[in-house]
Amino acid sequence: MHTSTMIAYRGRKVMIDCGESWIGRIADLKPRAIVITHAHPDHAFGLKAGSPCPVYATAEAWKKLKKFPIQKEFRNVLGPHKPERIEGVTFEAFSVTHSVRAPALGYRISAGKVALFYVPDVARIPKRSRAFAGIRLYIGDGATIRRPLTRHEKRCHRLIGHASIDTQLAWCRKENVRWMIVTHCGSAIVGSTEAASRKKLRVLASKYGVKVEIAHDGMEVVLR
Repeated sequence: MHTSTMIAYRGRKVMIDCGESWIGRIADLKPRAIVITHAHPDHAFGLKAGSPCPVYATAEAWKKLKKFPIQKEFRNVLGPHKPERIEGVTFEAFSVTHSVRAPALGYRISAGKVALFYVPDVARIPKRSRAFAGIRLYIGDGATIRRPLTRHEKRCHRLIGHASIDTQLAWCRKENVRWMIVTHCGSAIVGSTEAASRKKLRVLASKYGVKVEIAHDGMEVVLR
């Protein structure tokens, strides 16, 4: 399945991202809302058959999704740095560097006294200190472990692609974030054995002093 994460608070659930493999399966999860990070097929095209609940995305993402049969009252627009309360949880969108054709967001997510930051595809976070301030957990891009998968887009001279886990752990150490969960994993992890991947991450965890875990199907984390 394409990577998706469910945020639950006081019995209400918000789904983050809905890739193409979720077509026909969304209703089974019973989300009260769906929040999209960007309009790539593996993050948003599960909505090609419509949505059973309100959907939140940027105006740019909605341009890519305009032909999807999502009713008008379910289409909600999110803007960077404009916190939106969704089912009791506050989502603050931060523009991140990843793709030119499908500009991506990361979300600072907070409820009660707890905050985390979620970004499954990222090369750089321009306002990282603000995004990470006081968060308990960083959930980040698992495309590659040590070597970044990035390049400079010739038309706009911007770095695009995926930062390595190594780089993201350095971000965490700098911003005093002590826990990272790796999601949306690439071939460096899924093409290896679990033991080998964990061994590499233990080395990096020791290097940066940041606890690091690999997300897995059905993984549940409780933050208080």
